[in-house]
Amino acid sequence: MQKKGDNKIFDQYVLDSYALLAFLANEKGRDIVENLLILAKGKETKLYMSIINLGEVIYIIEREEELKNAQLALSRIIKFPIELVDADLCLTLKASHIKAHNTLSFADAFAASLALEKNAPLVTGDKEFSSLGQDINIIWI
Repeated sequence: MQKKGDNKIFDQYVLDSYALLAFLANEKGRDIVENLLILAKGKETKLYMSIINLGEVIYIIEREEELKNAQLALSRIIKFPIELVDADLCLTLKASHIKAHNTLSFADAFAASLALEKNAPLVTGDKEFSSLGQDINIIWI
């Protein structure tokens, strides 16, 4: 696993909802996500996020703030250089397998399965991913 502060640039990354929420709320780890967004805008790397994790971001904002703020966040996010990946049968079955053998949320299992599918590090600060051990490369924010 990659340690926080490691500056190696990968060809692609997967963002978990935690990472995007940290960026949007200007919380710890925001700088890492912002740098990745800049690199992706300049086509120096690619960013991916499962549509399930996008949904998680939106419902959290709506639950903690209000619908208007969730809608505003969505209008910003869709302009970001992040490729949203649909939850097709293959990704869903991989996520189901990961969830069956780990103590993380089902939404987190989608982020993990996408990282495995893309062979890309997962950017997160969510400690639930610790249960994946050495199965996935994690960039902790």
